[in-house]
Amino acid sequence: MSHFEDSTITRLLSAWHDGDGVALEELMERVYGELERIAAGYLRHERHDHTLEVSALVHEAYLRLLDQHPEAWHDRLHFFAVAASLMRRILIDHARRCRYAKRGGGAIRVPLLDAATATDPRPTTLLALDDALRELAQLDRQLATIVELRYFGGLTVDEIGVALGVSAPTVTRRWRIARGWLYGRLTGEDGRGA
Repeated sequence: MSHFEDSTITRLLSAWHDGDGVALEELMERVYGELERIAAGYLRHERHDHTLEVSALVHEAYLRLLDQHPEAWHDRLHFFAVAASLMRRILIDHARRCRYAKRGGGAIRVPLLDAATATDPRPTTLLALDDALRELAQLDRQLATIVELRYFGGLTVDEIGVALGVSAPTVTRRWRIARGWLYGRLTGEDGRGA
């Protein structure tokens, strides 16, 4: 994205903050493709038969973005960080609803032997990752933010540095720390189990 486009988005965010509804429409036209890219990045890590599609995830995020307070966004990077975080929350909520349904939420009774052959043995990795990210955020909020922006938001190291006000080498170093910590937590190689 060019510097001109970056400043245009920042200007539109400011105009939306000031109550300009037309600015919101123009903003969404300009950022829709980037929101699709972020959503596709999230869904790339999901099972191939996931029930949410890219456009559905973008539209749900858009609706939630409308409920946000635009004065909280400083610039384009902050806006996309919020959008990425909202998409993650949408997927987590969706996974929890699916898990609830699999655990019998509103289901009819099935004999235990029949149920044992019908369950999906794969772990819900998105929920495990969300739990690990929440734990990481309690230990070090910046590490968790870097993971969200890099892994889910698709931002570059330089963009994350600008968004967080730190140098690119610091982001790279902290990204490695966060990845190692998450790997240990998710694989059980941190001594605590998965």
